[in-house]
Amino acid sequence: MKMGVSFDPHCIFSSNVIPKIQQKKNVNSMPNQKWALKKCSGLILLCLATTQWLPTCGIPVRERSKREAEIANTNWTGLADEWLMAKERIANRMGIPLLPNSNTTHEVPIVEIVVNGTNNDPEQLSRFNYSRMLWDLESSQKSGHLSGFVDKALKLLDLRQVMMEVETSVMSKVSCTACKVGAGLLQHYIKSGKTEEEIMASIYQFCVSLKIQSPRVCQGVTLLFGGEVIYVLKQISMGPSQICSFVIGDACDDAYNPQHEWEVAFPPVNKPPIQPPIPPIEGAPTFKVLHISDTHYDPYYQEGTNADCNEPLCCRLTNGAPLTASAAAGRWGDYRKCDTPKRTVDHMLKHIADTHSDIDYILWTGDLPPHDVWNQTREENLRILRDTVTQMIEMFPGIPIFPALGNHESAPVNSFPPPFVPEDNSISWLYDELDKEWRRWLPAGVSHTVRRGAFYSVLVRPGFRILSVNMNYCNNKNWWLLINSTDPVSELQWLIYELQGAEINGEKVHIIGHIPPGHSDCLKVWSRNYYHIINRYESTITAQFFGHTHYDEFQLFYDTTDLGRALGVAYIGPSVSPYIDLNPGYRIYYVDGDHAKTTRMVVEHESWVMNLKEANLYDYPIWQKMYTARQAYQMASLLPRDWDSLIDKMTNEPSLFDLYYKHYNKNSPVRPACNDECRKRLLCDLRSGRSHDRKALCQSLESRIDGETRTGWRAWIYNGLALSVSVVMAIPRFAYNLPKYVLGLG
Repeated sequence: MKMGVSFDPHCIFSSNVIPKIQQKKNVNSMPNQKWALKKCSGLILLCLATTQWLPTCGIPVRERSKREAEIANTNWTGLADEWLMAKERIANRMGIPLLPNSNTTHEVPIVEIVVNGTNNDPEQLSRFNYSRMLWDLESSQKSGHLSGFVDKALKLLDLRQVMMEVETSVMSKVSCTACKVGAGLLQHYIKSGKTEEEIMASIYQFCVSLKIQSPRVCQGVTLLFGGEVIYVLKQISMGPSQICSFVIGDACDDAYNPQHEWEVAFPPVNKPPIQPPIPPIEGAPTFKVLHISDTHYDPYYQEGTNADCNEPLCCRLTNGAPLTASAAAGRWGDYRKCDTPKRTVDHMLKHIADTHSDIDYILWTGDLPPHDVWNQTREENLRILRDTVTQMIEMFPGIPIFPALGNHESAPVNSFPPPFVPEDNSISWLYDELDKEWRRWLPAGVSHTVRRGAFYSVLVRPGFRILSVNMNYCNNKNWWLLINSTDPVSELQWLIYELQGAEINGEKVHIIGHIPPGHSDCLKVWSRNYYHIINRYESTITAQFFGHTHYDEFQLFYDTTDLGRALGVAYIGPSVSPYIDLNPGYRIYYVDGDHAKTTRMVVEHESWVMNLKEANLYDYPIWQKMYTARQAYQMASLLPRDWDSLIDKMTNEPSLFDLYYKHYNKNSPVRPACNDECRKRLLCDLRSGRSHDRKALCQSLESRIDGETRTGWRAWIYNGLALSVSVVMAIPRFAYNLPKYVLGLG
């Protein structure tokens, strides 16, 4: 321990006592307080700081208890401190830098370490790489604590599972524990007086030595995210349980945090009487609407390169040549960890322009840059933004396009600082450029809100309005929100204002955004407030459209006083990117158009996909209609109650669910099998317009499936561990708060 800091390993698993404070409603009045991967780079940073194991299925209870006791009784921070000090002594003796310096994070090359006297001889150099050094330190410490740390980490951690969960956002207790240990260790270093440079050097050491990622990914993640995460942790008075509950959600406890409990204010206007929705008139005029989402265009995609790499994004020259022919990146894309090549984007847009020449307007719900989140720069992301906007204008001249901001547009990913942060961390570099580029389609009057928070309101037709919301202020991987999450930039209050005005004026509203409000990546408190807004203005809001998950799906909203009554639906469009195991796709909606009795509801929708396997095999991509919703699912209409009935049918009819699952994965030939637990999770996703509240929203649904499978919902919540209550109570203190839910992709 340093500076006499006492660090009980149990503390990092328990809810810390924090001062009770009065929640501040105005973020600007707060004191200046001061981790695919795709959505979790800040979380990855915690995993780099240190990682931890929790029991998995198939391990006997007695063995689990023994290993849990070993984890709980291990002084991880003490061992880590001794490890880092020993590494520093050896590095100083050998003249090896702890953290290689670099002025850029784009396409960072693998660092070659040159040791005096080796003459760059590969055999000699191998003795000085980080992995070898890790084991050589056994003899450098008489106490043996260093190897003890390494042995325990490699024996008890499931690093592969942690990385998989981080990349897919399907979090469990394994990532939860890694997060808690990492947050505890970082806070320990901060309290011990370590400088930012020392902490970042330690993070890099953990990442490389434990082979969490390649050296260049470790370097990029450390340099891009380290300073931000360290800065935020210095400003908050939360313990690891509260931090990780915030970042991961209910899969990592449901720790009470008074600093992140707030409510928006509604005007003193009574909600209009509920009128049962009436399906749109058959044969009436409609708008034809294109929905494109999650393009993830990769300008560095290279056919024939290694598609089976050990980094978050492959199919680039930097990934080297494939070891086998089957590991080579395809010409039109790849099902593995690869994003969209330019030729595929070009082909899709030309196909759309030729096939759907009668499009009335386009919804474009974000995520333009690729998944190389460890080496992105502001300049590179802005270039992709400008190039893509120009391409959309050229391909669809004269067609209105309504964009929404994704979580990947910022550099680093997920970093969207609210206005109260220091000026040098301001997000204005992005919002100002968005205003300039979006102005090609949007009126000048929206400039103020776009520059303030990247949201806007547009009257599309008399009586018909589109509201674009910036969902990054509900993003629980946006670390800045740990300082203060209270309605950043007053976006939800603005949303209420716009909806109230629309209600008074008799307008119908469509809401567009990127992250679905019921997704695990959306903050619980933000999602809860949004859910209340949808409830209050259910007569005004006739449809919502999101992206982010890459799958073809939807989410329902229910009456908060009657969970049996569905009152709203959010359509989640498929991704253009095949990342991961998917076919490229897009959606077409038919919206009730201009006529006297228009409802502005979605009358029908169809999903189009390209079979990537066949495109690469024959070098001839074909885009085809995968399904039409009402025909495929035999629905009378697309009212919320019809979608709710579909969920009920899929709960009772596995064959119908199998059809949905085929569409959900965009008919991918490499889609994984879906067992009963998977089926429950996906059906629950459909009911979850409110995030991190699956027990309340899904228990009856799960009970019906359990009647067929003879398993309980607790088996799902505990990730397959069939534990009795007495066994749970016997688990050490850090494992009391087992994850409640296994959540969907983001």
